Amino acid sequence: MKIEQIYTGCLAHAAYYMESNGEAAIFDPLREVQPYINRAEKDKAKIKYVFETHFHADFVSGHLDLVKKTGAQVVFGPTAKPGYEAIVADDGQVFKVGNASVKIIHTPGHTMESTTYLVIDENGKEHGIITGDTLFIGDVGRPDLAQHVVADLTQEKLAGHLYDSLRNKIMPLSDELVVYPNHGAGSACGKNMSKETTDTLGHQKQVNYALNPSLTKEEFIKQLLTGLTTPPVYFPQNVLMNIKGYESLDTVMSRGKKPMPVAEFEAIANETGALLLDTRSAGDFAKGYIPNSINIGIDGSFAQWVGEMIPDVRQEILLITDPGREEECIIRLSRVGYDNTLGYLEGGFEAWKKAGKETDSVQRISAADLEKMIATDKPVVIDIRKKSEYDSEHIVDAINIPLNQINEHLAEFPKNKPFVLHCAGGYRSMIAASILKQRGWNDFSDVEGGFTEIAKTAIRKTDYVCPTTML
Repeated sequence: MKIEQIYTGCLAHAAYYMESNGEAAIFDPLREVQPYINRAEKDKAKIKYVFETHFHADFVSGHLDLVKKTGAQVVFGPTAKPGYEAIVADDGQVFKVGNASVKIIHTPGHTMESTTYLVIDENGKEHGIITGDTLFIGDVGRPDLAQHVVADLTQEKLAGHLYDSLRNKIMPLSDELVVYPNHGAGSACGKNMSKETTDTLGHQKQVNYALNPSLTKEEFIKQLLTGLTTPPVYFPQNVLMNIKGYESLDTVMSRGKKPMPVAEFEAIANETGALLLDTRSAGDFAKGYIPNSINIGIDGSFAQWVGEMIPDVRQEILLITDPGREEECIIRLSRVGYDNTLGYLEGGFEAWKKAGKETDSVQRISAADLEKMIATDKPVVIDIRKKSEYDSEHIVDAINIPLNQINEHLAEFPKNKPFVLHCAGGYRSMIAASILKQRGWNDFSDVEGGFTEIAKTAIRKTDYVCPTTML
């Protein structure tokens, strides 16, 4: 039996490939399924099942395209109600994959249909558990997502179910089992996941707070719900796509991979009201961009910030990318349900500039420039990092407006005097800068290199960086 983790860092997502005696299974696949098909072909294996641990919120699964392309069957755990043909398994039901087996363990809590899959090798030895969002390395799945789809499923109810699932279904299992979670550090599906992507169940019983046997249910619920941040706005929309179904990725790619010369791109932008999404680096965007476009760089946490900043997955999108990266951008948009890419600017921003079209830019300053400004002009400084980052260390008197809350706090950005934006490294602040420019703000600067560079300068020359202990 083979079992392999296929990890995608930009989404902190893990899918799994299992093969035995010419049959294969895929667990929690991403939207683009050809890599899984290629992996099975390498083993001369037929994909028999696609196992889904739950209806995912943070990405659109590729299960339906795998069914169409391979003839595999989709398997969900008990209580799932998919809007398409699938096997809804019973608790304890066993599926054969070659000479190996997969046993259903219903573990509600993250969602009600959440299921852990116990993998058993050809000799009958229990090898590992594919836990989805029930159990992570160092954490467990947040219980507040399902309530955005089903109002009766409060986070308290789900946390209680998760406590029971962990105590009654997971903790009695062998310490030797390998834990294979659906996500690692950086995912919004948990609070404090480890950078490690696998571990033994025995070690997790020792170090994972949620598996502490001394916790009462009330204590567990309190710990689990403390510190939860607001989930990204696209999560409920992805859940519904995974429940109801969606267009094939082939259709999405065919529609989106349309090169548009400058004149056509401009005409379509004016006719449709599509969002102009510029995926170049923050530095390139700052030097010049198409007015009213939003910058979310492909080389950062692209899918996460698209999901945070574009509230409707049905939004029509026109792309401005580095030439050659158009397909990558369309795929990564589709992973989180943004399927309505209408095309891309042929030749990228350089083609727009050569055509003599209007451009705009964002003023950037260095950390040293900011230090001088603080000493003389005392400008308004707006820190758009997360509150936890701000609380750890920040510039004295800086205003904290996290990027994902910018639209609710636009009134706090001054229009009658200049101000300065920064984040940790310049990626998020350029997203904010592009949004502010689109909304009519112009008299501001962005700090190149963000707080990383600010802290270096400050530590060396001044004490205006203020740790929490000094506040």
